[in-house]
Amino acid sequence: MLELENLSIEVGGKQILTNINLSVESGYTNVLFGPNGAGKSALLMSIMGFSGYKITNGKIYFKGEDITDLPLNERAERGLGIMGQRPPNMVGVKLKDLLEITAEECIDLDELVEELNMSSFLERDINVGFSGGEIKRSELLQLAAQAPSFYLLDEPESGVDLVNISQIGMMINKLLHGDIKCAGRRRKEGNSGLVITHTGQILDYIEADKGYILCNGQIMCSGNPRDLLNEIKTKGYQECVTCKIRQS
Repeated sequence: MLELENLSIEVGGKQILTNINLSVESGYTNVLFGPNGAGKSALLMSIMGFSGYKITNGKIYFKGEDITDLPLNERAERGLGIMGQRPPNMVGVKLKDLLEITAEECIDLDELVEELNMSSFLERDINVGFSGGEIKRSELLQLAAQAPSFYLLDEPESGVDLVNISQIGMMINKLLHGDIKCAGRRRKEGNSGLVITHTGQILDYIEADKGYILCNGQIMCSGNPRDLLNEIKTKGYQECVTCKIRQS
């Protein structure tokens, strides 16, 4: 579904990511661990095609197609969708209006709004005065309405209280499993996703198939996500860097 081949990214003239090799198969969910400043968000933004992220080397393949040079809107049309970590306030743009413009016709918006408890926010300017959990639910609602086949999720659990993380986690699980109906059908094989997590808390709600650790702009290792998380909790990220140096 998604393959990154020797991908190197530059932001503002500074090398942020170097020779990233990562893949996610159809119907699978992979997670990306890493300390703050490692380049995790930059990687997701680059995959989605946001400006300011210059690809200096390598390729991005989506569903077998080279999308390295495609603009953001064409990547979205092909089925990529992103939930940002810190989305901006959109003063003067009501949530209801954005949903009506961007939602796929097959999606039951009323059902999504009710499930995410967002009915009282529809007439409000997007993110203006929202709490951390409300922003995350709003982002997830907008993303679910687009019905992508691949979800890029940037730390969905950050800045969220226990009540909101449960609601958000269960909805993400439904989306990744293709349990949100579209035109009365759902994808039997499920959707695919790449999830950034700093704490690993989202793994209480989703089943991840593979994990990667990103440090200093490089993939240090990959493996079972829960095993990697346990290693991080007991030994920290520096152990990954030391291990990589020993191997090289």
